[in-house]
Amino acid sequence: MSTEDAPLPAAPQIGGPPPHLLVVRAPYYRAVIDGLTDGATRILREAGATFEQLDVAGAFELPQAVRIAMRGSRRFDGFVALGCIVRGETDHYEFICRASMEGLMQVALQFGLALGTGLLTCDAIAQAEARSGKDGHNKGAEAAAAALLQIGAARHLGAV
Repeated sequence: MSTEDAPLPAAPQIGGPPPHLLVVRAPYYRAVIDGLTDGATRILREAGATFEQLDVAGAFELPQAVRIAMRGSRRFDGFVALGCIVRGETDHYEFICRASMEGLMQVALQFGLALGTGLLTCDAIAQAEARSGKDGHNKGAEAAAAALLQIGAARHLGAV
């Protein structure tokens, strides 16, 4: 299914107190990440969630930042990771994509986190721009909705 065929992301209703999330951003491609952030924060606000935002150097640092946040004194019900990696001329792209995505999955599984991942891995910046725009098919909005659904699942299953 392509992005154009997918249903538009919507803010799920989460039972219990308003969830509090950390949105971790890797703003290397500032306009793309700002677009993803706009989509994510729109969904979070519509769901009545509160959130904080943290910028890191790049996609490679996203999983590290989520893990560092867990060591801190602030409590988060979930996380949204936003980044963009655009293919270049070397195999650096493959390495960073794989390490970043595996790192996010590893920290989520190891610690049972509600994590929405909006990490774009694109061949060209135009593809990233198409996935971070205001047309409704915004991967940041999808990541926020996914995190909220995971928070709802954790609450339903008594895992919080």
